[in-house]
Amino acid sequence: MRLFYLVKKELIEIIRQKELLPLLFIAPIIQIIVLGYVVKTDIEHIPVDIINLSKSKHAVRMINRIRHTPLFNVKHISHQNKDAVETLKKGEVKAVILFRDSFDSVDRKMKRETPLKYPEIQILMDGIDSNTSSIAAGYFNGIIKKYILTDIGKWGFHLPVENKTLIRFNPRLQSINYMGPGIVALLLTILTLFLTSVSIVREKEQQTMDTLLISRLTPIEIYIGKALPLAIIGTIQMFIGLGVVVLWFNIPVRGNLLYLLLAAVVFLAAVLSYALMISTIAATQQQALFFSWFSMVTFILLSGLFTPTENVPAAFRFLVKINPLAYLIKIIREIFLKGNGIEYFYKDLLALITIAVVIVSLSLLNFKRFISK
Repeated sequence: MRLFYLVKKELIEIIRQKELLPLLFIAPIIQIIVLGYVVKTDIEHIPVDIINLSKSKHAVRMINRIRHTPLFNVKHISHQNKDAVETLKKGEVKAVILFRDSFDSVDRKMKRETPLKYPEIQILMDGIDSNTSSIAAGYFNGIIKKYILTDIGKWGFHLPVENKTLIRFNPRLQSINYMGPGIVALLLTILTLFLTSVSIVREKEQQTMDTLLISRLTPIEIYIGKALPLAIIGTIQMFIGLGVVVLWFNIPVRGNLLYLLLAAVVFLAAVLSYALMISTIAATQQQALFFSWFSMVTFILLSGLFTPTENVPAAFRFLVKINPLAYLIKIIREIFLKGNGIEYFYKDLLALITIAVVIVSLSLLNFKRFISK
């Protein structure tokens, strides 16, 4: 019962902060919607400039295909040669596509133009944004390849070997299906980490910590009483966020959400314990917020949310293995995209449980040492 009243007291204290309630329950919804449209890897409407020096009908047809695809936004089509590098320097376009006739466009043996002679194509990309450039080049090569395969098929020619790619789990390659659930995990980390890290240090600054210490509450009860309310709020926030990504962005849920709840509880135990450890170490709320900000940035960059964790150098790979957010994001994607059960990600769940047990143990030892001072 003593623990119940402490949890009730913490919840009442949070609810009384009326300016904090919109931040807890409304701001995450707005952030998920905004980030869902902004933080995505889909490349569309890439501004390009086309220089057509070819007299081939194939060049005209290829240009029409480029113009009518949402992948590219053709700014200008020129039939006179110009400095492509200077065009890219102006920054108005990301690519310059040059069509010109090759010297052997006329078959020397037959002395006539053959129907399967295509113009030379040169693509000049702005490499400042390497990701956009590489994806745009892949899109363009795909359009040209599809056109050529269709054209030679009309003449009865077929490639002896043709690769066909079958994409599973996210066949339309929509990045929101990949990023949406991860954004929920990201916001869950930010809110719980910042709120919890200032909980105990706030008690110290307001000189109300002594009241708890002289009460009949044990150190473990005080510890749980500080963590449990925020764990409840974090769980509510997570399911609100998941509801937004499912209903607003139409992301299907293929797996069992009970597995996600289990992973979220273990994750919250790890993050809240880490935040409470920060709160006991910090002398002021400003210090606690700084430590939380530094930890949050590290968690996010090493989580695999924006870039694959395989890109992390081997020397720093251990930081990924001790990052609880990396395991939660991986489990969320396994459940949402693949519909996998626990038999597919139990190793990640066990690793997350191990991290949580270690952090909770260290945090409890540090909390007891803090109380004994």
